[in-house]
Amino acid sequence: SYNHIHIMTTIIQNENVNIGSIHCNVFATERPEVLLIQPSARHETKNDGINREVKVLAATATKGFAIVFFDTVEWAKALMPWQDEAVSRDEEVGRYASNTLEYIIESLIPWLHERFGKLPCIIGGYSLGGLFALWAARQSAAFCAVAAASPSLWIKGWADFADNRSLNAQLAYVSLGDREEHCRNQRMARIGDCVRHEHLTLANQIGSSATTLEWNSGGHFGNEAERTAKAFAWCIENI
Repeated sequence: SYNHIHIMTTIIQNENVNIGSIHCNVFATERPEVLLIQPSARHETKNDGINREVKVLAATATKGFAIVFFDTVEWAKALMPWQDEAVSRDEEVGRYASNTLEYIIESLIPWLHERFGKLPCIIGGYSLGGLFALWAARQSAAFCAVAAASPSLWIKGWADFADNRSLNAQLAYVSLGDREEHCRNQRMARIGDCVRHEHLTLANQIGSSATTLEWNSGGHFGNEAERTAKAFAWCIENI
């Protein structure tokens, strides 16, 4: 179909703006048809990850889009849905994911809708960002798709939560590096089984044709921007 014929899109808008009280980077093509929402960490800004991701996305997306990266100064605090000492011993971690989701729904999405129109929203991210996206789409019906690249699904209690809370989104992409389950950390080495289980759970919840599990080459650290772009591109094409 026409949608599957890729036409190179060009980023015509790139702005830094405060939305609510949070700093955001917004990029958009000429005629956006979908809105992408992603938490960003300081390291992604420093190593040019945001610009790399947008460049790959503009070269691969089959529809026009607008994407917003919102700053999470304290990554784990902002994104962890509950406490897990394997992630952090800080008791504050696990208390604020609901605040982050509230910010997205109450501030970010209304701003995007006012700027670009009431377009469908895809939430996505890498690592804890991917975990947060899968959690958020089970808490809210605000998202039509989830783009979860190498999500940290090894946290305690995830499988029980996911099995008992259906995804509200219609599409879900999950990926993992093929070396991630071969790391020395025993908790993190569970990630392969955790992601396979999540993919089966998603297939049961939204249908096998509405979800995919893609294996990338390499470990957890490397090509984060490119992998996240690939996740969003799949959602955009299948929306």
